[in-house]
Amino acid sequence: MTILLAGCGDLGTEAGLRFHALGHRVVGWRRSPSKLPAAIEGVAADLGAPGLPPVPADTTAVVIAVAADSPSEDAYRAAYVDGSAHVLDALERDGVQPGRVLFVSSTAVYGDAGGGWVDEDTPTAPVGYSGRVLLEAEQLIRDRFRGTATTATSLRLGGIYGPGRTRLIDQVRSGSAVVPGDIRYTNRIHRDDAAAAIVHLATMAAGLAPTYLGVDNDPADLGTVLRFLATEMGLPEPPAGDAGPARGGNKRCRNRLLRSTGFAFTYPSFREGYRAVLAGTGVRHP
Repeated sequence: MTILLAGCGDLGTEAGLRFHALGHRVVGWRRSPSKLPAAIEGVAADLGAPGLPPVPADTTAVVIAVAADSPSEDAYRAAYVDGSAHVLDALERDGVQPGRVLFVSSTAVYGDAGGGWVDEDTPTAPVGYSGRVLLEAEQLIRDRFRGTATTATSLRLGGIYGPGRTRLIDQVRSGSAVVPGDIRYTNRIHRDDAAAAIVHLATMAAGLAPTYLGVDNDPADLGTVLRFLATEMGLPEPPAGDAGPARGGNKRCRNRLLRSTGFAFTYPSFREGYRAVLAGTGVRHP
């Protein structure tokens, strides 16, 4: 059985290593395949352009895990909408019908919920171009496989943190972090748990739902997270003030559907996850 990773950056590579550890052949499409570890068969591919490489005939699952080159609507559309369309065109061209196509999306498709809870049944209401474009890509993929034997599923991830993704840690360390004056909920997932969720959904025996929320168990208030990081690093508590607009909207995402599949988090909350990140960066706890 072959797993095709259409987009094989940091998250895709981590997922690929986990697929390989389970005994799967893993093929990774990316512009610079030489950067991939030996466990992943790297193939040079620009998903933003048509005419992608041949799809292995025995491909059982495709994971579309792309990333935009820049934070602009045009870049997002080129990566997520055009990139996904080109992958689907390649499957059709080569007559390959995988059992599953998993699209890595974002909780940005929900917009702001005023601090309320959202889940897979909550109507989408993106407020920015990122959520709108991702939602368009989700629909594109779903429409292409409607009425076929292929299951199309979107995994809507919260903010990914982990090795190399230390934005909040860096803000606290530099003294630029600001605790919002209001309660501002955030939703996140450690990179390793995000990769594990991709592998779990792509390989589990049971049937898949159209959508899953990929967030940890604790949609914590941003101020709580910042104060925790300061304490862990032995630094002063960040000041309260104007923290600017909320990234991704103020909402609390439920992961109940993902957990109902038997998925278990290595880092069920930001506390376990950030402690592991801090240990990896060599930061000494007081």
